[in-house]
Amino acid sequence: MVTASGVRIGWADLPGHIRARINTTLKSPVVEAHSQAGGFSPGTADRVLTADGRRAFVKAVSPAINADSATMARREARIAAFLPATAPVPRFIDAFDTGDWVVLILEDVDGAHPRTPWVEAEIDAAAAALADLARALTPAPAPDLPRVTDYLADDFACWDRIAAAPPADLDPWLVDHLGALRAASARGLASLAQGDTLAHCDVRADNLLVRADGRVMIVDWPWGSVGPAWLDTVQLAMNVLVHGGDPGRLLDGIDPDAVIGVIAGFTGYFHHRSRMPPPPGLPTVRAFQRFQGDALVPWLQAHLAE
Repeated sequence: MVTASGVRIGWADLPGHIRARINTTLKSPVVEAHSQAGGFSPGTADRVLTADGRRAFVKAVSPAINADSATMARREARIAAFLPATAPVPRFIDAFDTGDWVVLILEDVDGAHPRTPWVEAEIDAAAAALADLARALTPAPAPDLPRVTDYLADDFACWDRIAAAPPADLDPWLVDHLGALRAASARGLASLAQGDTLAHCDVRADNLLVRADGRVMIVDWPWGSVGPAWLDTVQLAMNVLVHGGDPGRLLDGIDPDAVIGVIAGFTGYFHHRSRMPPPPGLPTVRAFQRFQGDALVPWLQAHLAE
């Protein structure tokens, strides 16, 4: 199994003036910082404790490390500031951008990622959290937010690129069904043009935290965008398929053709992107994309119409 984990800097790698500003925001100096693994940002992700006992979660990245990661951090800071208290997400504390560093300060959630292979109780808890999330974020709580299709239109066109020059190592079944995969992805994209929910749009086990009471919190919001409420649940089902587990009733009540189209679109994206050189500071992301793309093929074989 390939894990969703990159190579991060740590708290000690932040410039002194950035750490000083974080201390000012928290109204007490940070005396402990525990850097967290997981995720693909090359920036730092630290659970911190201040001298007066306050806890917080600090994310910081510089465009000098990876420009795209800094852009994503700016997007996440904007989204996080709008998320309501009724949503199962960490509370927003502050964010600042010096140009050289983008910093986001959030509530520290005491929890662990769901176990993989997935277990039924945590699938159910994640599904319940996503239902709560959709209720809290419908309609979307902020104006002028991007739509899901703004982010996914190019991604869901990846089967077109693959069909133009099929890689030599592409699964023979995928080669034989490129026409059906292209058509399904187009239908999937069309289905995402509806809805007025602020969707997370990147639901994976490493973006979820299970608290001691069993409740699930949804973290990491750079792809937050407006679309159908069911998208996040389909992504949860995809992650269960990828890591092992039964997505079963997660997909009940969702248009099967939309589900097939969305999973086909993401599978094409994973297969196309996994064959590209790794981005700066993100040496492990291509292997994880390939792992996801390969893991979804058996489901498509069972559900894609000839």
